[in-house]
Amino acid sequence: MTKKIIKTSEAPAAIGPYSQAVLSGDTLYCSGQIAINPNTGELVIDSIQAETEQVMKNIKAVLNAAEMDFSNVVKCSIFMSSM
Repeated sequence: MTKKIIKTSEAPAAIGPYSQAVLSGDTLYCSGQIAINPNTGELVIDSIQAETEQVMKNIKAVLNAAEMDFSNVVKCSIFMSSM
């Protein structure tokens, strides 16, 4: 099975030895996203709404780089440190 590394400047660069996403066959495996604005490199933490919006923009950018969108998402896990 072929493997393709997915990378876009529209989402924060991977910090470490991993990729933003890997496409294996028809399945895209995305790395976790935090609320970093890829244009400024700044962490967006003004509010939970702003933070969530930035995370979703980052995920959308990675999906688009793989020629996919949110309709292709089958599973998503969200980890929170505090409710």
